Amino acid sequence: MHSDGTTLVDFHPLTPPRLLHAAARPLPQRDEPVASMDTLNPLASPDEWDRECRAHAGATVFHTAAWARVLATTYGHQPLYLRFRQAHGSAALVPLMEVKSLVTGRRAVCLPFSDYCAPLLPEGVTLTHLQAPLEYLARDHRWKYLELRGGALPATPETNFPPSFHGHELDLRPGQESLWNGLDGSVRRALRKAQSHGLQLRVAHDEAALRGYFELHTLTRQRHGLPPQPWAFFRQLHREKLIGPDSGFVVSASAEGRPVAAAVFLCCGTTAVYKFGASDERAWDCRPNNLVMWEGIQHLIATGAHTLHFGRSSIGQEGLRRFKLSW
Repeated sequence: MHSDGTTLVDFHPLTPPRLLHAAARPLPQRDEPVASMDTLNPLASPDEWDRECRAHAGATVFHTAAWARVLATTYGHQPLYLRFRQAHGSAALVPLMEVKSLVTGRRAVCLPFSDYCAPLLPEGVTLTHLQAPLEYLARDHRWKYLELRGGALPATPETNFPPSFHGHELDLRPGQESLWNGLDGSVRRALRKAQSHGLQLRVAHDEAALRGYFELHTLTRQRHGLPPQPWAFFRQLHREKLIGPDSGFVVSASAEGRPVAAAVFLCCGTTAVYKFGASDERAWDCRPNNLVMWEGIQHLIATGAHTLHFGRSSIGQEGLRRFKLSW
């Protein structure tokens, strides 16, 4: 309850895991555009959840039920996906998963392992309208903080927020020639250099291509002193058809038959995400990372994508941020 005695939402936690009661609960009527809130489990009702998502132009692959299955199957995270209904029109959607860690404590994320996953808000609804019930939920679940990747709530004394991140987005609609002319000069030089080395490029959707990426991914993460995502995660991407002829793909560059760089792009509708990139440092002089990115951009343009998200960069990752901004 707030200090004025008003109950925001009637939550009924269940264990394990602690979830909201599935029945819709009324929200206080203060000339607000949102009338009630309930939960919609994408694992149990994938078609209904995806149908709700498709009503929003801002939906990405990270909002889909398939992505929820990847996270639940690989890491055991259980969904707590919120639906805020309007009296008329589409609902606001906030997909959440609770993450527990000895390092970061218990927190909720929208969503883990998802670079960009903003709440989906219909016209006339803002995050401010959802702030009170989300704060109540955070207190009830004793979360250290609630992280919205792609949107942020206004700060209040009762909320804690994690570090900020940079986001990067490229409009693909101008076309290949216009984008080439807009590239940073250093990128064009790097691409010409990579092409002069005769690297072989491949765009693929099969599990073997993912396995090839995974080997480079493991080397790259070890180089940075970070644990790699398990192979089970990438295998699940393929099983859920998030990598496939009508969805995501892998771009790889090889030198004399040896993979030297690769990237994973995930797609949903006309929106794509550069999710992963990895390379063999012994081939950096050939600039394979630049060539893989440009090949991915060209493939997305050819298949009708409008927007490419480059994922997020943590504050302090200036080298990665410069690379993304150069496109």
